[in-house]
Amino acid sequence: MPGDRLTQQDRRQIADGLAGGLTYAEIARRLKRPTSTVTREVMRNGGPGAYRPDQAQRAADRRVHRRRTTPATARGDANAGERDLQTVREVADQLTDLLVQGGIPQMMAKVLGALYTIDSGSLTSAELVQRLQVSPASISKAVGYLEAQELIRRERDPRSRAERYVIDDDVWYQAMLASARANALLADTARQSAHTLGPTTPAGVRLENMSQFLTSVGEDLVRSAEHWRQVYATPKTSEHG
Repeated sequence: MPGDRLTQQDRRQIADGLAGGLTYAEIARRLKRPTSTVTREVMRNGGPGAYRPDQAQRAADRRVHRRRTTPATARGDANAGERDLQTVREVADQLTDLLVQGGIPQMMAKVLGALYTIDSGSLTSAELVQRLQVSPASISKAVGYLEAQELIRRERDPRSRAERYVIDDDVWYQAMLASARANALLADTARQSAHTLGPTTPAGVRLENMSQFLTSVGEDLVRSAEHWRQVYATPKTSEHG
């Protein structure tokens, strides 16, 4: 049974598999590893078109080195509760990789992963810089993007007066509403464009169909999001009531 960590030979086999057009599942079967392990490895290291086994190995070695040199005091991070900080970070890394696969830029996904896996659900810019080992400018750019997508918000810490970035429990509900609003705007533009080009022309018909599709899906999305928000919010409400 293979160990938990991928070896350099494993990474070379992954690169060979990608070059040969194999799927992640096929590569994973050859390595006798979970498909998620291969997917995470490739996405963490540039994606299928840019994966380089030697670079991936060096990046993995650096991560191991950082873990071994993490100060002992960091392992008692209050946000980690009774858990080992490294366990929290590994969960955050896994979530980050999945968010990247879903289309969120990597740095933005790292910030989301850090906030999601911290019990408090909030971190300052300085804490994110230290946790992710990136520049303040990178955090600022990521935060701006996530705020625009309504995935996080800012609040002022009343004790330290530092600005904190917060992820709410209903973040995906808010994000879906933002997506629905964007789709509604696109649908309206497509409808107007269809009228301008002529509703019976091929382009006009195409745009009208696009408009109707986006409108219908957006309405369904809002209804579904509202329903499930209420379902999953009920236990929390009753718990505190």
